[in-house]
Amino acid sequence: MPISTPDLCDEHGDAVQVIELQFTHYGAIHQFGGKVETIKCFEDNSLVAEQVKQPGEGRVLVVDGGGSPRRSLLGDNLASAAVKNGWAGIVIFGYLRDVEEIAPMNLGVLALGSVPRKTDKRNEGQLGVTVKFGGIDISAGNYLYADETGVIVASKALI
Repeated sequence: MPISTPDLCDEHGDAVQVIELQFTHYGAIHQFGGKVETIKCFEDNSLVAEQVKQPGEGRVLVVDGGGSPRRSLLGDNLASAAVKNGWAGIVIFGYLRDVEEIAPMNLGVLALGSVPRKTDKRNEGQLGVTVKFGGIDISAGNYLYADETGVIVASKALI
């Protein structure tokens, strides 16, 4: 189903929040949306690895990595697991790696940029918490929609 964030903003007005950041698309899917699951972590993608191996059921994983450019929170193996397990997309307030391998994957992937260094595995982070970046709060259970124009979040399904 085509997603147009401008049309959704026009139709739903103040019920829609716009993430005030410029993300780069890395996966093959550039229009995606779904119910949100959240992770807050810093330079440790242990929870990301756990979640992408769970049934995604068309959800979008939103990862608040604090915007750190020092470590990658997603690589080709985890992106492949997300595809296999039915995640619609992953939005990372942080960085990823394996850009060439992720590009053809049937997954929406947004991040601030790329860095080749992997994360430490300290089993740290929080799942299902409200995350704050790009001028808005995003909670598990919200709905996120993304296209080439931007990323929006709403408290209820818009499509």
